[in-house]
Amino acid sequence: MIDVRPSQQMRDLGVVQHGAGILTEPARVFDLPAERDEAERITDELFAAMERIGQVHPFAKGMGIAAPQIGIGRATAVVQPPGDASAIILLNPRITDRSDETDEQFEGCLSFFDVRGLVPRPLKITVETSALSGETLTTVYERGLARLIHHEIDHLDGFLYTARMRTEVEPIPVEEYRQTGRAWAYEEA
Repeated sequence: MIDVRPSQQMRDLGVVQHGAGILTEPARVFDLPAERDEAERITDELFAAMERIGQVHPFAKGMGIAAPQIGIGRATAVVQPPGDASAIILLNPRITDRSDETDEQFEGCLSFFDVRGLVPRPLKITVETSALSGETLTTVYERGLARLIHHEIDHLDGFLYTARMRTEVEPIPVEEYRQTGRAWAYEEA
């Protein structure tokens, strides 16, 4: 049996990989409700990608994917919280407030799934999103869900989690990460 690297597996599932320009460019916001059909179509594509990925990799602690990760430079992402909670659709999301209190946890990314990085993030964020009707919605997220949401919003702003890591810290290979016992939101170690 041939051992396929995690990043190659994600590439095979249609996930844009590290080094692609679209991952470092800010995504274009939707003009809602005028672009409602486009927003719905792209969101459906994100759900389809999550379904494909979920077939080959367990994400017991939640996962997310942003449109740039499937090659679409538009400001939408989908986050599936852990458990039976409903998926969260983020259209034109923007963090408007963040707590001073932070924690540092390992994160993974579908766009470079061979490594994990220790990332400090606020424990609480306030996020404004657009409804398909154009209405602005405000939601507060805390702890693990705040981390998932913040990670996906970073993608839409053209940032990878490595940009948030402390300068003296480097990502570690997934094999080494699995030995730390500090599994976080993107996979079950």
